[in-house]
Amino acid sequence: MKRTILFSLFLLLTTLFMVSCCDCRKRSKLEKPLVGTTWQLVQLMARDITPEGDSYTLTFKSNGTISGKGDCNILTATYKTTSKRDLVIENLGTTRRLCPNHEMESTFFDMLENVTHYEMDADIMILLSNGTLVGMMKATNLDSDPANL
Repeated sequence: MKRTILFSLFLLLTTLFMVSCCDCRKRSKLEKPLVGTTWQLVQLMARDITPEGDSYTLTFKSNGTISGKGDCNILTATYKTTSKRDLVIENLGTTRRLCPNHEMESTFFDMLENVTHYEMDADIMILLSNGTLVGMMKATNLDSDPANL
């Protein structure tokens, strides 16, 4: 009887120790915050992207607005999130310069308007539209203006 209780206690403690060392806890500590981080596109509609300079970036600000850049056009928008990581991007406005890669830029802007939620995995933000992966963005070291956060 005592052995059974001791063995059960040992199993319980071992399980608790393993859960506390869970990889997901380590990952959540590495997770970048949505607001204040500059995000750069690395995948668009299942196609890997290698943006140059500060192209294809977004910065979510604490006042509910987004600033960013497509291929060559500047963008602004408003956004709303929930604790369940729902994400709605609205009122997307852009400058209207003709960019060398205007088709991909247009796809990027359309994707942003159709995002319904997001997930985080360390320094990667996964953008989804009704459960379908539509884009991935990586936290970047591009300078962002702290006054705009």
